Amino acid sequence: MDTVHSKNLMMKLSLNNVIKIILATLFFICLADMPYGYYQLVRFAALIGFAILAYTANEQGQKTEAIVYICLAILFQPLIKIALGRELWNVVDVIVGVGLITSIFIKRKPI
Repeated sequence: MDTVHSKNLMMKLSLNNVIKIILATLFFICLADMPYGYYQLVRFAALIGFAILAYTANEQGQKTEAIVYICLAILFQPLIKIALGRELWNVVDVIVGVGLITSIFIKRKPI
């Protein structure tokens, strides 16, 4: 039974890493001059991705991480757009993208 739990945990962790890599890639592509529809797609993908990451972080007892992902989901959500300007959004995209990639390699304390 413990092996099944370990497999499920590893599957969730690898799913989280895939989500982080996809979101980071989408954010880095935002630095190019893309059509407006692309940015809307990124907002929807970010909302869903960060919601999943927040849920799994909460399930693993990582409360601070869950709060960060919830805040990022709110920042990127497509319903009420937050107008930061192109330059500031580029900075946010890079910081969040680098943070997501970095978080893949950070060792977390076991729960």
